[in-house]
Amino acid sequence: MAVACSSALDGAPARVAAALVAVAALGLLGYIHREDLTGLARVASGDAAKPAAADDPFARCMAEHGQKVDKMVKDGMIQPALAETFKSRAEGLCRAGAAGATKAQ
Repeated sequence: MAVACSSALDGAPARVAAALVAVAALGLLGYIHREDLTGLARVASGDAAKPAAADDPFARCMAEHGQKVDKMVKDGMIQPALAETFKSRAEGLCRAGAAGATKAQ
């Protein structure tokens, strides 16, 4: 039981147009995020990433907390698996603190 196209939106030209719109949208997203995509290529090729700015509150906070957690692992106070949990929690804390520091400026 074949159903005839009841609308121009059900036909092949509409599907081709939809495919072109999808390809154009993906192309636009690729263009907008070209720096992000080339940054991934740089990391994959082994090029060093730019060092974090000394005045970046998030980078400073993560460095401080990372050193504290690494010292706790070295001293035998916590296991390495728990250290990863601590570092992930520190990331949230540092992001919140950095957002607050940015708003205060």
